[in-house]
Parts: sequence; structure tokens; C-alpha cells
Amino acid sequence: MAHTPQFGHHVLDIDCETEVARIVTTLRDYLTDVRRKGFVVALSGGIDSSVTAALCVRAVGPERVFGLHMPERASAPETIRLSRAVSDTFAFDSEVEEIAGTLEAIGCYRRYDDAVRRVVPGYGAGWRSKIVLPSVTEDDTLRLYSIVVEDPDGQRSRHRLSVDAYLGVVAATNFKQRVRKVLEYHHADRLNYATTGTPNLLEYDQGFFVKLGDGAADVKPIAHLYKTQVYALGEHLGVPAEILDRPSTTDTYSLAQSQEEFYFSLPHHLMDLALYARDHDVPPAELAQALDLDVPAVERVLRDIDQKRRSTRYLHQPPVLVEEIGPGDG
Repeated sequence: MAHTPQFGHHVLDIDCETEVARIVTTLRDYLTDVRRKGFVVALSGGIDSSVTAALCVRAVGPERVFGLHMPERASAPETIRLSRAVSDTFAFDSEVEEIAGTLEAIGCYRRYDDAVRRVVPGYGAGWRSKIVLPSVTEDDTLRLYSIVVEDPDGQRSRHRLSVDAYLGVVAATNFKQRVRKVLEYHHADRLNYATTGTPNLLEYDQGFFVKLGDGAADVKPIAHLYKTQVYALGEHLGVPAEILDRPSTTDTYSLAQSQEEFYFSLPHHLMDLALYARDHDVPPAELAQALDLDVPAVERVLRDIDQKRRSTRYLHQPPVLVEEIGPGDG
């Protein structure tokens, strides 16, 4: 009798070339269906946008892919260098669209600072910050956001965010994703291209995107892939090694911030396995062994997955109509 391997990371293994071929076919078919000529990709210097760009190049060639580099004040210093490395590696045209001026004009930075000052009155010019969550694996208390601030002298402190301060911070930072998407659609319209979305399965399922911001796109070619699988495709497609080695980051706040401390319960390679287990009825005890956590911690992670699905369900919903619009049955 064949030995059945214990539940573990092998369940996420894929045949990369087969998967690339499947995605490429979808991309080509989509362009044919909508009569568009190519793809616009917003490049962040991260693995998801890099793999998306590589897949588009594989589908239609570099001459029909256009990249956008869109830094702003809070972008990490290496972001533009890494995003340019992608357009250089895969040899497609790209353009830098510095969005800080647009964000300034719309009040993004002012609104953000005003929201932070509700809990840190002295916050202002020369300060840096990020928002963080407590780890779900450590205890079962309510997870509430705090803001970590660093004053101009480099001194850091952490402050619990009130509801209105938290909502103000999120509303202000969401301008960044929405402004970038406006520019993506501008270039898509002038080139007769389609826009691409870059969420992986973990982000898409758990609502880690901004509605009508990075959540808006004509096609999302990696939304069915766990992040672990996206990294595997990145290596297979020749994404620059520095991007493959770069820790996941939101690149939204002025202080460096990992996705784990901002949103997810665990690092991506463990969250992938937890999400897979939730969807395939893997017992918590079996998942706990694979994650090297105790069962109560794993049960908290699984509850957090369910809670995020409930609270972000509206992000996936289309506009509500009073009645269906279109031809009748007759």
C-alpha cells in the first residue's frame, strides 16, 4: 500500500510550467474577448506584481506589456530600483509616475496626520509611523490596531488607535491605491490595453486589498495561487533574485511594515497552509503539527480566517441593483 505523506507544505506544490501555460491561455483569451492589445502592470518591486508582469510577457511578448512605477513619500528607498529591475529583466516599456503631488493635492498626507494626532497630539513633520496588530497566536484577546510612531529624534512609541483614528488612517492611505489605479486605467485607455490585478489567493480570499483601488482590475492572473506558489512561479519565470528574497511588505506606511504585523496572523508560508487546511477540512491538530504551533493557537488562526472572510465580503460584491438590467425572457 502506498504511503500517504503527512499533511504539510507539499500540498501546495505545483507544476510551474503547466500552471504558466494555463494562465497564459487565460490572458490571451481575455484579450481576444475584449479586443484589447496588451496589459498594463503596476510594479511595486514585490513578488506578486513581478510574477504578474512576467506572465503577461510570456502571454503576449514584451512589446505589448507596459509597466508603471508609482512611488510616493512613504515608499521604501529600494522600491523603485526593484520595480525597474523587473521591467529591465523582462524588457518591456515602463514609466515612472510619481504620485506624491497628486496625494498632496487630494489631502492624503494631511488627512493621515490629522487622524494620527487624535491619539498622538504631537505627530507632524519629520515623524514616521505604521499601524500594527497583536499576534493572534499569542492570546485570544480582541485584536485591536495600534500605531507605532517614531519622532524626529528616532524615539518610538506605540499607541492604541481609537475607532475614528483607525478609520481615518485607513481612509487616508487608501488614496494611494486608488490614485495608482486611476493612472493604470489612464495608460490602459490610451494604449487600448487591459489592466491587471496582482493579489495572490491569500490576499484575495482574506480581503487584503482596497475596493476600487488595487482591488480593481480587468484580469487577476494569480488570484487562484497561494503566495508560496507565486514564489515558485517567480523562480521558474526568472524574477530577479533580490525580489524573490525580499520580505513581504505593504510599502504604504513611512515605517517599514510587514504584512504579518499589519493584517495576517502568520508569515505567508504558514498562512497559506492554514488557509488550505480551512478549505480542505484538515483537523486543527494535524495543522498544528505542520505549523509547529499548539492547537489553541491554530484554532485562533482559523477563526481569524473566517472572521476576515465575513468582514471583507463586501469588497468582492458588485454594485447592488434594485432589479436585473438586460433583455427579458421573451
